[in-house]
Amino acid sequence: MKGYTRRIIPFILTLPLLLLIFAGCSNQDDTTVLKLAHGLDPSHSVHQGMVYMAEKVAEKSNGTMRLDIYPSGQLGSERENVEMLQIGSLAITKVSAAIMEGFAPSYRVFGLPYIFTSREHSQKVFDGPIGREILEDGEEFWLRGLTFYDAGSRSFYTKDRPINHPDDLRGLKIRVMQSPSAVNMVRTFNGSPTPISWGELYTALQGGVVDGAENNPPSFYLSHHYEVCKYYSLNEHSTIPDVLLISTKIWNTLTPQEKQWLQEAADESAVHQRELWIESEQHSLEQVKKAGVEVIYPDKTPFIELVQPLYDAYKEDERLYGLIKRIQELQE
Repeated sequence: MKGYTRRIIPFILTLPLLLLIFAGCSNQDDTTVLKLAHGLDPSHSVHQGMVYMAEKVAEKSNGTMRLDIYPSGQLGSERENVEMLQIGSLAITKVSAAIMEGFAPSYRVFGLPYIFTSREHSQKVFDGPIGREILEDGEEFWLRGLTFYDAGSRSFYTKDRPINHPDDLRGLKIRVMQSPSAVNMVRTFNGSPTPISWGELYTALQGGVVDGAENNPPSFYLSHHYEVCKYYSLNEHSTIPDVLLISTKIWNTLTPQEKQWLQEAADESAVHQRELWIESEQHSLEQVKKAGVEVIYPDKTPFIELVQPLYDAYKEDERLYGLIKRIQELQE
């Protein structure tokens, strides 16, 4: 892969030693048990989608296959869960597609601002050949994608001033994920991108370490960031899905029938989760407005015009630029 360095995350030794002896997949009374861990609250639509998947797995297998779900970071942080997948001590986890940029370069296309023109456009990509191609791109690093969950569109929220135009971001320190695409985007908007872990962001906003952040409505609401940031500008610059990953070390131990059950259940859970997500978005916006947040609907045109050079930067990468063109061809 041109210009890409193989990346393997070293295992963090601060995890409880007991976790190291957990098997991501085990057989109990002839039942195949897969452990699924993630950092989301049980009220989150993605967790509820996973619960639906577990129900479907049990139904399809007549109880011979089971998913045990550990939410809220019970088995470690997002980073630690990914590491556990790589060594096979955990079967399944969920990460943002932005995190996968460090493992499989094709995921970088999702971080391009305004690559999708509508929810229908994005779902056509996620559910089609392009989506399946990208899901399988991390297998070299023992991370196979099962499906994409809807994570809506990300927008800016700030403490002291609203964002009506890209110029309003000038000089502001904006929290971003550990994603080159997110960093480049905020710089293009003349802001100062500041990578900070999600768990530390509330305190960073309170203490003035950053002036704002960017995320979807449910994350803005459920994180209580609306208590600190009173301006939410729905410029919807990026539509980055969540990715359900399985360790290839576990996947390769499953029978063809078990793989089929699991994949079918994952696909069906994605459809269910999207319905829950739309409800969650509406509820979250209603609640932050009640809490005194000013929700702004800026003209997206200046934002779209500014990010065009980010697309041009991919022209020398034949594969990634080819993916961009294929995605654009699927626009409504």
